[in-house]
Amino acid sequence: MQYNNLGRSGLKVSQLSYGAWVSFGNQLDVREAKSLLQCCRDHGVNFFDNAEVYANGRAEEIMGQAIRELGWKRSDIVVSTKIFWGGSGPNDKGLSRKHIVEGTKASLKRLDMEYVDLLYCHRPDASTPIEETVRAMNYVIDKGWAFYWGTSEWSAQQITEAWGIANRLDLVGPIVEQPEYNLLSRHKVESEFLPLYSNYGIGLTTWSPLASGVLTGKYNKGTIPPDSRFALENYKNLANRSLVDDVLKKVNNLKPIADELGVPLSQLAIAWCASNPNVSSVITGATKESQIQENMKAVDVIPLLTPAVMEKIEAAVQSKPKRPESFR
Repeated sequence: MQYNNLGRSGLKVSQLSYGAWVSFGNQLDVREAKSLLQCCRDHGVNFFDNAEVYANGRAEEIMGQAIRELGWKRSDIVVSTKIFWGGSGPNDKGLSRKHIVEGTKASLKRLDMEYVDLLYCHRPDASTPIEETVRAMNYVIDKGWAFYWGTSEWSAQQITEAWGIANRLDLVGPIVEQPEYNLLSRHKVESEFLPLYSNYGIGLTTWSPLASGVLTGKYNKGTIPPDSRFALENYKNLANRSLVDDVLKKVNNLKPIADELGVPLSQLAIAWCASNPNVSSVITGATKESQIQENMKAVDVIPLLTPAVMEKIEAAVQSKPKRPESFR
């Protein structure tokens, strides 16, 4: 496993990481979580991602208890969580100073940890001034409840504004953004965010490298496997949006490339994400140890992605975003 600096910071995160979205609390309990987390550690993963909203806080409780029972040394791992949706009350969501402070304390209590390494603003909040959010995130860092802060699904303009405020006030700016990134969703990472990497040293921890399983090819037979994410009631709408003919055709076009390299399509898709130099860590998800073992082998596929192979991949998916003229 390779360890990359998270953007321009000194924090090192494993090239592949593990996220608790969907699985912890919805599909897995503490016992199963322990075996998955240990499997990740055995493959060199040191970065584990969570959020206050995952399974309404249960995902944090499960991860915290599992890590405690595994007896891991806290300094050996990097744990992140995300603040935005903390409950149903008017002040239980968003990025106000009140919710950032209270939400962070509640997350730490569920995780049973004194701090998280990384705290994200899970979405932009149009109803709170960005300056209030920047000041609140710095308060959390000053208190030692988090070491670094970042954003998730923010626009380049919003991140730029946050950095402008941080620089003006001599505060810490966001060091990382967590966007969706895969062969079917590329615009933000490869086009919109281009100035952020050089201007602010933003790192990326990307999610959904397999486009919720679409890029494994398991949905190309026209049926939804009963143990898959799209079989869950909450994900029916996402399934209807994702499993369209144009997308499935692109997945079919990728299959021969993976076959030629002698690797599963899922490993090719994860390796492709990790090969982007602006991506610090690719967050993977899994509900079985066998899936983790397969996903982690993607690190061996990265060296196989020669310029010629990358050209074949581009021809297969034809999803490369147009770069703005000024950043060519």
